[in-house]
This record gives sequence, structure tokens and C-alpha cells, in this order.
Amino acid sequence: MTRFPLLSVRDLSVAFTQGGREQIAVDHISFDIAPGETIALVGESGSGKSVSALSVLKLLPYPSASHPSGSILFNGQDLLAKDDADLRKVRGRDITMIFQEPMTSLNPLHTIERQIGEVLKLHQGMSDRQARDRAIALLLEVGIREPEKRLDAYPHQLSGGQRQRVMIAMALANEPKLLIADEPTTALDVTVQAQILELLDGLKARNGMSMLFITHDLGIVRRIADRVCVMSKGRIVEAGPTERIFADPQHEYTRHLLAAEPKGQPPKSDPSARAVMTGEDMKVWFPIKKGFLRRTVDHVKAVDGIDVTVRAGQTVGVVGESGSGKTTLGLALCRMISSRGKIGFGDRQIDTLSFNDMRPLRSEVQIVFQDPFGSLSPRMSVSEIIEEGLRIHQPKLSADDRDDLVVGVLNEVGLDPQTRFRYPHEFSGGQRQRIAIARAMVLKPKFVMLDEPTSALDMSVQAQVVDLLRDLQKKHDLAYLFISHDLRVVRALANEVIVMRNGKVVEAGSSDEIFDRPKTDYTKALIAAAFDIATAPQGVVSE
Repeated sequence: MTRFPLLSVRDLSVAFTQGGREQIAVDHISFDIAPGETIALVGESGSGKSVSALSVLKLLPYPSASHPSGSILFNGQDLLAKDDADLRKVRGRDITMIFQEPMTSLNPLHTIERQIGEVLKLHQGMSDRQARDRAIALLLEVGIREPEKRLDAYPHQLSGGQRQRVMIAMALANEPKLLIADEPTTALDVTVQAQILELLDGLKARNGMSMLFITHDLGIVRRIADRVCVMSKGRIVEAGPTERIFADPQHEYTRHLLAAEPKGQPPKSDPSARAVMTGEDMKVWFPIKKGFLRRTVDHVKAVDGIDVTVRAGQTVGVVGESGSGKTTLGLALCRMISSRGKIGFGDRQIDTLSFNDMRPLRSEVQIVFQDPFGSLSPRMSVSEIIEEGLRIHQPKLSADDRDDLVVGVLNEVGLDPQTRFRYPHEFSGGQRQRIAIARAMVLKPKFVMLDEPTSALDMSVQAQVVDLLRDLQKKHDLAYLFISHDLRVVRALANEVIVMRNGKVVEAGSSDEIFDRPKTDYTKALIAAAFDIATAPQGVVSE
């Protein structure tokens, strides 16, 4: 018996008009999704994956976006022909979407309970009590511990992984017929990825839900998709059953994607190298206050008694699940948040310095953040972004000298200096991350904290950024603290590895020791999930 498609995209094109010029982003693509089927759209940044998905619910910035050709049929009805009133009946109920960056998708002014409850009340007419009970059940279902305590939290009070789980809970609240997932596991650690994929599989089986899954992680595609559409430059260059695509790729671009991953081995750990940044018995405890007088009744021990040494020309990788304390440790070492314990930078003890006294050292201690789009000012050109640190730390430099340094560092990170007068939104994700790296490197730092710098990037771009970081480290003898949940990237870059869980060090040692001879069950579970996500062990949850 032939199954009629739930969603049928036919000859779809998407164009963007800016300054009187029209640019085609999606060029005559077609695909179907049957009930209960998962289709994966894969390709590098700028290939048109997300634009295609956003077109389904007409979430593009109209009228600058337009559809020169095509139709999108959902249950036989053309969504492109519907007005906003009719589309609102479909959005959030029959078709829902999980976005890549939850911090920009969740309302920072509303609690988690209010945001999940809004979806339930709008489409199901639930009372406050019913919506609260359903929200608790949903948060539990997506793996958030003690959900009752999270309902009153705001998005900024949750870790990146927790925020993504809340987004997934909202998307699944009304048991949709079609779920569009745009890089839904990018912000999640590997064990949680396995659990979320297992959850989505279960919902598919129970509800007959279909999925349009957009990702750059081919390991996830292999795990979850029935069929794959490979996109490049706005076109579908190859499509077919997942097993066939992986076993016998026909298109050169598909073969390129399958071969792209961070490669190479870091140099052996050198314990005699000069210590650049050290931390002894570091603690970061956040108070839990209750009652009318807001008395401290307990503490969240985000970092609890950790020792760390980062040496010149070496990389210490910090791994662990969301909420394990990785980023908190890095921010404490950089003196961006208060902590207890000794912190040494070179020959100086800096934990006793005030934040004002730290300012002269900021040029030597730099940070590259996870989300370059969020950390780069949209109102400043690339040149202004990169030279901002020079204006502060080297005020005697002339404008020409600053421009020469900007040009030099852009060449160093592999970007065309002629693009320095453009703005961040005009670049791809990988290019924006190179800009963020250039902003840090222009000040010639000695220590760089890299907080998930590759998690949102395509596999091929990840490999390029890892090679770039490795080259810069070798050239400038840099000390890196590399924070990541992607153990493949950590293995390619880190000499030493610290495994964290619930604010404590579970295991630490050289990269070879951790990856080849892990001692603890927790480390073994992380490695198993990272290198074979399809058979990842369940039950390793930190949220």
C-alpha cells in the first residue's frame, strides 16, 4: 500500500532581495516526507538547509524573502498560499520547530513554566493547573531532573543543554504531526544527544510523528534518518535511503562531507613546558536563597576543589556534560567570575587582584566564545570588532597601524582582509568563528580560553578551525583551555584532558590515557557515546 506524503515540497525556490539585487538561496528543490518518516537535510553552512525548513512555516523575513517557484503541501494544503491567521493554527500544533540556538528562541523575560504553558493554553485550552502538570511531565520526559524546581527559572539560569531540552519540550507539547528540527542537538553533550535521539524515536513510534531533521553531524544522520537529502549551494545534489548514501555516495560533495572530520594528533604532553595558567583548589559556589529574607540555605557547587595547569604550547581539554562546570571553571581562571582558591598567571598570583587591577592583563588572557553571532556586535564592522581591543590596550597606535594589524590577523585566520568592512551577519558561521578568533589573537595573548568554539560548525569547518587553532598555537606558543562536549575535537587538539561531572574532576590525564585507557565508568560512557552514538549507553544524565 502506497503511503501518501504528509509533506510534499515541490520545485521550491527561495530568493532574498537586498539593495535591489536578488540572490537565490534555494534553487528548485523537491522532496517528500511520509507519515512516521524522518528526512535529513545535510550540507555545510550556506547550503540552504535552514532556509528550506523555515519556508515550510513561512518564518523567513518577508517581504525581503520570496518564493519565485514551488509549493509546500501539508496534508494536501499549500502552506505558501495560506495567510498568517491560517498558519497560526498550524504552527505549534500540527507542525512545530526546534531552533538551533535556544537562548535567542526563548523569551528572556518569561519563566520556563510560562513559555511551555503558553503553547498548551493556546492550542489546547488548558487551565493553569493542567498546563503546569503537563509542563512538568514534558521536562521530565526530555531528561531534566527535578522539573518542579526548574519551572520558575528563566532561560539565563539554565545551561545550554537544559535550554535546548526546554525548546524540545515546547515543540513536543502538542504531539505534532511534523517536527522540524534545525540542529537540535548542537548544544548538547554526546550522551544527552543519544538520549534525545532515543526520545524522538520513541515519540515517532507512539504518535506516528514525521521529522525534517537538519544537521551537519553525519553520525546523527546515520542514527535517526530514513532518507537523506544532501544540499550544496541551494540545490539537492544527492538523495536516497540513508544506508545507500553512507555506503555508496555518488556525488563528489557527498563524499567530501563523509570524509570531513577533525584529524591529526596533538603533540605529546610536555610537563617541563612553562606553566602559563594554574589553578589550585578552585571553588565556585553559587548560593541558593529562599524565604522572605532571602537567606542562603544551600549552594550549587559549580566548581568544587579543582586543580588545573595549562602550559605554553599545550592544550588542556575540559570535557563533561552540560552543567558539569566546564565553562564556570574557565571563566573563573580568566577572573571573569569570583572564585576561591589560588590562580596563577605566569609568575603572578592573580586571584587576589580586583577586576580593575586585572584590566592590564586582559590583553594576555583572551576568550573565544561558543556562539560568535551572539558575541560579535551586529552594529560594528569586522574591522571595528577586531581593533576594539587594540584601542583599549594599545591606545598609542595610529589608525593605520591598527588597520595593518587587523589585515595581518585576518590573513592569519584565513579570511580575506577586503571583507573587514562588512558586518557579522554577512558571514557564515565558520567565518564568524574565525572573526572571533582573530579578535582574540590580534592582542597577542599568552592564554586563550576556547569555550565550545566548534560545536555549532559543520564537520568540514570544524576540521578547518581545529587546524587553524593548532597552527596558531604552534606559531605563537599559546596555552589553550579548550572546553567542549565534542570528544572527537578534543582528541584532535588536547594534550591533557580533564573530565568533569557535577563540579568535580572525575578523571584527568594525558589525552592518550583518557581516550585509550579510561578508568571510570563515566569517562567510558562519554567516550562510547562520542565515538559510536548509535550504541551509546543510556542513563548518564547531569541535568
